[in-house]
Amino acid sequence: MSHHQPHAAAASAASSDPATAADPEAPFLELLARGASADAYEQPVLLARAEGARPARIAALEAAKRLALGVREEMEGRRRREAELSALFETAHDLAGLRDLDAVLQAIVQRARSLLGTDVAYLTLNDPARGDTYMRVTEGSVAARFQQLRLGMGEGLGGLVAQTARPYVTDNYSDDVRFQHTRTIDAGVYDEGLVAILGVPLMLGPQVIGVLFAADRRARVFAREEIALLGSFAALAAAAIDTANLLTETREALGELERANEIIRDRSGVIERASDVHDRLAELVLRGGGVHDVAAAVSQVLDGSVEFADAEAAPGEALEASRGEGHAVRRGADWVAAVAAGGELLGALVLRGHPGLDPVDQRTLERAAMVTSLLLLARRSASEAEQRVRGELLDDLLDARDRDPRLLRERAARLYADLDATHVVLAARLETVGADAEQEAAARRRLWSAANHLAATRHGLAAARDGGTVLLLPLRGDGTASGIAAHVAKRLSAAIHETVTVGASAPVGDLAGRADTAATAYAEAQRCLDALRLLGRAGEGAAAEDFGFLGLLLAGSRDIAGFVDRTIGDVVTYDERRGTDLVRTLDAYFASGASPARTKDALHVHVNTVAQRLERIGRLLGADWQSPARSLEIQLALRLHRLAGADIR
Repeated sequence: MSHHQPHAAAASAASSDPATAADPEAPFLELLARGASADAYEQPVLLARAEGARPARIAALEAAKRLALGVREEMEGRRRREAELSALFETAHDLAGLRDLDAVLQAIVQRARSLLGTDVAYLTLNDPARGDTYMRVTEGSVAARFQQLRLGMGEGLGGLVAQTARPYVTDNYSDDVRFQHTRTIDAGVYDEGLVAILGVPLMLGPQVIGVLFAADRRARVFAREEIALLGSFAALAAAAIDTANLLTETREALGELERANEIIRDRSGVIERASDVHDRLAELVLRGGGVHDVAAAVSQVLDGSVEFADAEAAPGEALEASRGEGHAVRRGADWVAAVAAGGELLGALVLRGHPGLDPVDQRTLERAAMVTSLLLLARRSASEAEQRVRGELLDDLLDARDRDPRLLRERAARLYADLDATHVVLAARLETVGADAEQEAAARRRLWSAANHLAATRHGLAAARDGGTVLLLPLRGDGTASGIAAHVAKRLSAAIHETVTVGASAPVGDLAGRADTAATAYAEAQRCLDALRLLGRAGEGAAAEDFGFLGLLLAGSRDIAGFVDRTIGDVVTYDERRGTDLVRTLDAYFASGASPARTKDALHVHVNTVAQRLERIGRLLGADWQSPARSLEIQLALRLHRLAGADIR
């Protein structure tokens, strides 16, 4: 009971506060911000029932509870996916710099156990020489007999996985009749106390070389995402084993060459190329090279032209054959090595015009394809992670009220963004017409991706929001909010080949210090975006300053002085510098119904003087200053100038 008292107290305090009582989401927002457990979300509803709240109030709390639990689940899912991607990237990095196979396999098993939250994780390998399977690595195991198990081929859950080359899961091992039970295996499982077991195959091409397991000492249902994650770790483990086997084969070959001088002379060039490509590929991985760098390095080593082709451009039949066999295959005078990760086909490395390829060079091409897949996965993971981090920081700036400015600045600095600089908030939205829901969703994803790329290149932030995208970009040099909006609309429209409309806020500062700065600016940007669409200016970008007096209504700051300065500032400045009466003349001219004759009576000057002053005003304000739209803005600016207390004599 003591565990729930803080939640109950929070809910009680929330319900006793009149402002909170009118807002059913408030107690759940507090729970979200605090990172409370799922059962704590029942407390506000239970407390309301106990206090005899009205059914409508209880229904509203129930709805808010469901929404908050959905948000909590999404946040937990994001954290889990980030941890999974991080673990996969770290494992891929260990594999790229493989020095100790035991250490890499141990790291894979440890990370699999940690991410799936199981009691035990272990890996078995087939022993072709003895015709059985043995325990290679364990993590979390406490039973000596279990750690030393050797199993006959086809026995136990692992035998079912090896026979079918598919993942299998059992909620209760001892009661499962789908696989062959043996006394040895059952005794080991019993000693370890395992109940629920998940096994996925370790594959080298079409061949199963072992099984990776995750197991609990209680009944458990493994989710589809957990099965897929363990499969990813199994693919990395298989790659590590294959790498180690290749290194072993290379060492054995070197030993044989040392014992036979003639073979050394014949094969020295091949071994040199293999060593060269190994060093080059290792260097590429360490310095973050790209797929085309890999192709260029292998081209030099194999003395041929190697190209990377994506999955659509690669030779279809040869690509599928290479993926199925797990080796490079010959296609006419070319060799094709599939670049794949798990079940996803990413492309191929194609060696052109080289029909004769010895086994070592073939393995070199295959190893380059594996390194290419790791680089592609690492780059994709890093890009997705950075986009998420940028979006989450911007969401926090727009939504969060209780936050630490110092922490926000540190998070921004890691993304090369400076929250103390002057920024412009922009709201971007697609103008897709007639597209079905799937096409529109795809276009929105492209918009978000393009906006993230633009934000990253300009040291800004971007996030998907309200069916569109919001950007936070720094204001550089003599740039303006209007200029940035127009530029962003043009760039995004060209990037995704769709019409994108962009509204911008006035420049803002102190984004980390004031909680409402970003949210207020975003609201202003949305108003400008809506105004553009209502005025039939879809596909353009604009800020409040582009809408004349309408901008006073759109701008969150109500920049009256700026509007007056943009509209009649040249006339006011002219009077101040020369001691003239142009502002007073302009005011009298409009007050007299735009009649020069009545204006000269109001000013007690000659009509020629009025004409000369009006001509000067025209040169200062532009030839269209008396058009209906301009004259309305000028009269409004004169009125605001007068109300502001300016001396117009």
